[in-house]
Amino acid sequence: MLTVYTTAPSCDGVSGSRFRRLAVDAARWTEAAGYRGLLVYTDNTLVDPWQVAQLMIEHTESIVPLVAVQPLFRHPFDVARAVSSLGFQYGRQVDLNLVTGGFARHMYELGDTLDHDGRYLRLLEYGRIIGQLLAGRPALTHQGEFYDLKTARLTIPLPGDLTPRTYLSGSSEACIEAARLLGAARLFYPRFIADYAQAPDVLRGNGIRLGIIARESTEQAWRVAHGRFPDDQLGEQLHDLAADAVESAWHRKLSAEAQRSSAPREGYWLYPFRAYKTFCPYLVGSYQEVAQLFGRYLRLGISALILDVPHDEDDLHHAGRALRLAERAHLVS
Repeated sequence: MLTVYTTAPSCDGVSGSRFRRLAVDAARWTEAAGYRGLLVYTDNTLVDPWQVAQLMIEHTESIVPLVAVQPLFRHPFDVARAVSSLGFQYGRQVDLNLVTGGFARHMYELGDTLDHDGRYLRLLEYGRIIGQLLAGRPALTHQGEFYDLKTARLTIPLPGDLTPRTYLSGSSEACIEAARLLGAARLFYPRFIADYAQAPDVLRGNGIRLGIIARESTEQAWRVAHGRFPDDQLGEQLHDLAADAVESAWHRKLSAEAQRSSAPREGYWLYPFRAYKTFCPYLVGSYQEVAQLFGRYLRLGISALILDVPHDEDDLHHAGRALRLAERAHLVS
C-alpha cells in the first residue's frame, strides 16, 4: 500500500500571515485528497517545523505532519517530548524525517565540524535515543559519542498507536547503514526509471519525492508545466552555486544529471530542479502517461511518495487521478 504525503510551502518571500494561510491551505487540501500528511522540511532559513506542524494539526482532523528533524536544532529528548506533547494535546501522530543538513554554509554557521559520515553516526545515535524515549521505557541512561542521558524519561507517554513512522533522507553508504540499524525507510529524489536497471532493488521499501503535473492531454500538461517553470537563467546560476556548496550525495548526483541535460525523458523532467525552483524531479504528461511512468516506480517496490508543494487544490486532484490509475494497474499486474 502506497503512503502519500505532500509538502508544506516555504516561508521564503512571504509575510508571516500569508505563510500561515498557505500552510493551512496545503494541509486542508492534503486531507481532502485523502493523503497521509505533509513533509515539513527544515534548514537555518525556515520557520521552525514544529510550529508549522502544530499549526496544521490545529486546522485539520487527521493529517500527519512528517517533520524534518536535524540534530543541531533540537536535543533528542526535546524531539521525543515534542512528539509526545502533540500526541497528548491533540491525539495526533507525527512522523519523523531524520536529516543531517545539506548546505555546508549552514553547518559552518552552527559550528558543526563533523564530516559527512560522522553526521550520519550522530544521526543514528540521535534516532535511537528518540525511539527509546518514545517506547515508554521507565528511564533511559545513555552514554554515547554525541549524547549523554542519565535516567531520562518522558512524563507524558506516547500511546503506541501514535508511534511515528521514521524516514532518513539520503543515498550514501553511511545513510544506508544508519537506516538499516534504525529500521527506517529512506527517502530518495529519484533518477529516471531506466537508470535503475542495474540496481532494481535500490528503491524497494523506500520512498521517493516527486512533483506531478498531469492533465487530460500531454499538451495541456506541458502548457501548465512551462507556465509554472519557464526558462530561468538566473535560477540556473543560483542552482550551480548552491550545488557547489552541498555535501549531500543525492543532491550532487541529481545536479550533475540536470546540468548535463534537463530536457524531458518520457515525461521525467529535471528543469524545475535545474532552475532552483524546487528540489525534486517532476513527472509531466497526460493522466495515462504519468500513471505508466509512475507505475514503473511502483514495480520497483516503493512504499511512500512525497509530492512537491501543491500549487493549488486542483494540483492534488489531477495528481490523484494519475496515481489511482497507476495503483490500479499495479494491483492488476
